[in-house]
Amino acid sequence: MTPDLSTPSRHKLHEDIFAMLIGTMLVSLGIAFYSQVQLTTGSSAGLALLLQYITGIPFGWLFFAINLPFYALAYFRMGLPFTLKTIASVALVSVFSTQIPGWIGIERIDPLFAALVGGGLMGLGILSLFRHKASVGGINILALFLQENFGIRAGYFQLGVDAVILVIAFFVLPFDRVIYSILGALVLNMIIALNHRPGRYVGFS
Repeated sequence: MTPDLSTPSRHKLHEDIFAMLIGTMLVSLGIAFYSQVQLTTGSSAGLALLLQYITGIPFGWLFFAINLPFYALAYFRMGLPFTLKTIASVALVSVFSTQIPGWIGIERIDPLFAALVGGGLMGLGILSLFRHKASVGGINILALFLQENFGIRAGYFQLGVDAVILVIAFFVLPFDRVIYSILGALVLNMIIALNHRPGRYVGFS
């Protein structure tokens, strides 16, 4: 018998855990591509990358610290399960992004390739987390809240915030790296905007 795909089905715990592991690993791999050629992105990850380039402090530590203030919004607006999943996802990205350089060696990567593929990896990873009621913190939390409560597309809102961060990047990075970063941000946010919207996916956690 053909299953009724229009009926929402609840994700099981092991499905949530698997999605979080895969999603955070994809995000972390995209971050590794960006770090290798000094690109940036939006949200708290982009801010952490810029601060890493300026201060030399590892991305993982900065990323975890920047996200701390957003957990209150996550708890009061999105609930305890979402908050716990987000804290776990942020922690995983912080750890994975620190460990990946020891797991793989990237001697050379073309900046344009890093921007497009890295942006795609991060977009797919964030999409996986969104569909299992989690995020990588920061503006992602606010974006999900606005979509679920006011119908504002998460991807489009995120794109606007990312634009502000990328403007700041012009004062930190070489011009060509910012242009590549903008292309990567477009790829990332179009993946979310096209795939994370009402009716496109019916599973829930």
